[in-house]
Amino acid sequence: MATIKDVAALAGVSITTVSRVLNFDDKLNVAAETKKRIFEAAQKLDYITSKQKKQKEKEINIGIVNWYTEGDEIKDPYFLSIRMAIEGRCTEEGMNFSYLNLKSDNGNKTFDGIIAIGKFGTTEIEEMKKVSEKIIFVDSSPNDLEYDSVVIDYEGGVKRALIYLHELGHINIGYIGGQEYVENGSIKVNDLRLDAYIKFMNSLGNLKENNIYLGSFLPEAGYELMKEALKEKKIPTAFFIASDPMAIGAYRALSEDGYKVPEDISIIGFDDIYTSQYLTPALTTVKVYTDFMGRVAVDTLKESIRGELDVCRKVVIPTKLIKRESCKSI
Repeated sequence: MATIKDVAALAGVSITTVSRVLNFDDKLNVAAETKKRIFEAAQKLDYITSKQKKQKEKEINIGIVNWYTEGDEIKDPYFLSIRMAIEGRCTEEGMNFSYLNLKSDNGNKTFDGIIAIGKFGTTEIEEMKKVSEKIIFVDSSPNDLEYDSVVIDYEGGVKRALIYLHELGHINIGYIGGQEYVENGSIKVNDLRLDAYIKFMNSLGNLKENNIYLGSFLPEAGYELMKEALKEKKIPTAFFIASDPMAIGAYRALSEDGYKVPEDISIIGFDDIYTSQYLTPALTTVKVYTDFMGRVAVDTLKESIRGELDVCRKVVIPTKLIKRESCKSI
């Protein structure tokens, strides 16, 4: 049987760090990549803490379906953070989990329940239902009456960000965001961030279609879209950027073209990924509680599997505006 010492050796960290991470010590400041190594090492060695041994009742087997690829997770750690929180909560609760590939597994695996991270089309959902009827979606809600879900209050987060920019005197505010698709790229997913931006700018009577730039939610798209925006004659004094990785790319584009943040252009991101606070200047952004999303998803699915939920549950997680140094009054 594996020991905590074995986990520490495999993860390349101290025994104390392993213990605090696996026991979810909120006061421990450890990089997400380090946490990932520890959880993966514990899983590989089948290590469980003494607390988990006591808590373990009937074994529950969870299937995790990822929308993003592993490469995309590295570039945009939003979904990585959610997945790690799910894995951590499963480990804490003594629940077994493994990954389900809808294309290759072909219904050969069976699970007590499924956690689907991201957005999925009808075809993909039908494939999941062949494996388990108990499905919870994280970051999307395809059917409130049929499936449990954990989602973000996108509208509230965007609105708070735009109100803040407006209070600083910004009227001409641009939008840089992504487009997402399901059903092998044939159906575009409606983005609530863009909807909230359009609604707010309409309320000001200042919506300009040429101030909206759309690509993917990755750094390179943020870079290219900001380059495109800087070619316009009248550049917005501020941009709301729909993901922090995109904002990182936009920072580089601005720097290359001789613009300073926030002296020339104010920037607000969305997600509050770990590196946002270390940008120069530190990025003002909308914080999403990805750890909480993952934990709530596991707890809700567990209740569903045990028959403790009479109706489907949709949990809407609030966001928080984190004010740093990338915005200024004009």
